[in-house]
Amino acid sequence: MKSKYSLILLIFISITGCVGYSSTGVLGTGVSIAMDPRTIGTQIDDSLMQKNLRAKLILMDKGYFLNVKTKVLDGRIFITGKVNTVEEKLKITKLGWEIKGARSVKNDLKIKEQFNFKQTAKDILITSQLRTALITNKKIKSANYDIDTYKKIIYIYGISQNEEERAEVINEGKQVLDVEDVVTSIFLVEDLRVVKN
Repeated sequence: MKSKYSLILLIFISITGCVGYSSTGVLGTGVSIAMDPRTIGTQIDDSLMQKNLRAKLILMDKGYFLNVKTKVLDGRIFITGKVNTVEEKLKITKLGWEIKGARSVKNDLKIKEQFNFKQTAKDILITSQLRTALITNKKIKSANYDIDTYKKIIYIYGISQNEEERAEVINEGKQVLDVEDVVTSIFLVEDLRVVKN
C-alpha cells in the first residue's frame, strides 16, 4: 500500500515538474505568465514557495494531497480545504509561516464533517459557473484568478489590474445561483511589491 502512494507521489512530482503552477490549465485555471502582472522573478519565488509548502504538507500527512489546497501570491500564502481537527488547522498555519519568504498566511481550512455528495456537487457546480462567467466577461482577465467553493461560500484569490476589475469579479461571484457569500483575497497590481515594467 505504501509503494502505491509512493508511486502516485512520484508521478505527480514528475508531471508538475514539467508544467509549472503559473501556466494556464483547462478552462483558464491558474495564472498565465503572459497576463500575470508580477515579474518573472516574483512568479518563480511564489511557485517555489508553493511547491515547498505542498511538499511539507504531503510529508506531514499524505491525505493533505487531496484535501488541502494552497496558493501563493506575492509572498502571501492562502490555504483552503478540509482537515479533521482544529489542531491540524493550527499546525498547517504554523507550517505556512515557516516557509521562507512568507509575508502572510490566510488559513480558510474547514473542519471536516460527514461527506455530503449533494453539497460537494453543488460546490463544484458553483465553481464551474463562476469560472465560466469570468472567462466570458471581457472586463476580467480570468487567468489571474483561482476559485474554491466550500458549502456555497466562494473563495477567490488573484490579482486585478484595477478596482473596476476587482469589483467586477466580486459581482460575478455574487450573481451565481445559491451562493451564500464571496470571500476574496484579490490584490491590485499596485499592491504588489514588484511588477512588470
